[in-house]
Amino acid sequence: MSLPLIGQPPPERADAARNRQRLVEAALRIVAARGVAGLALDEVAREAGVGVGTAYRRFGDVGTLAYALLENHELRFQEAFLSGPPPLGPGAPPHERIRAFLDALLDLQWDQWELRLLATQKGPHGWASGPYPTYQLHLVHLLRSLDRDLDAPYTASVLLALLNPTVLDHQRHGLQLKPERIRHGFEAVLEALL
Repeated sequence: MSLPLIGQPPPERADAARNRQRLVEAALRIVAARGVAGLALDEVAREAGVGVGTAYRRFGDVGTLAYALLENHELRFQEAFLSGPPPLGPGAPPHERIRAFLDALLDLQWDQWELRLLATQKGPHGWASGPYPTYQLHLVHLLRSLDRDLDAPYTASVLLALLNPTVLDHQRHGLQLKPERIRHGFEAVLEALL
């Protein structure tokens, strides 16, 4: 299941909710013990004491499970940019909110690096899964508030593509760029745009 927008979670049966919780807790134990590389749905099912079919019906793939492990952090992030204090939340000028949002998103990518990379590489829709539609919608709204002649949906997708965990992974490991250099380069692109 993809991460929802902020709001009430979809209703589910009590036994399904218990199984989901058991699977998430088991996955967190596995990640703590062996890292993200040890995460596999059949292993998580065994650790949780539920059938493998239950794990696959619930999550479908390890990428979707990774998004579930990120859910609490993600919901706090969404609350911060939708209703938290400025400049990330409402009340600051659009250009300040755009900077704050993208800066916070980059921090979130680094802080949850392995899980976010797994979620985007192994999920059925890659980077377009999970919270991406929420990020896109929020950024489009902020870009339209700039009152500039920008194609807001396209510009939002380009900015978000620069923060795609797969792109960041290539920059960090393939190109051997340090995180500070990646951040500086991203900020230069953003400065030129804004």
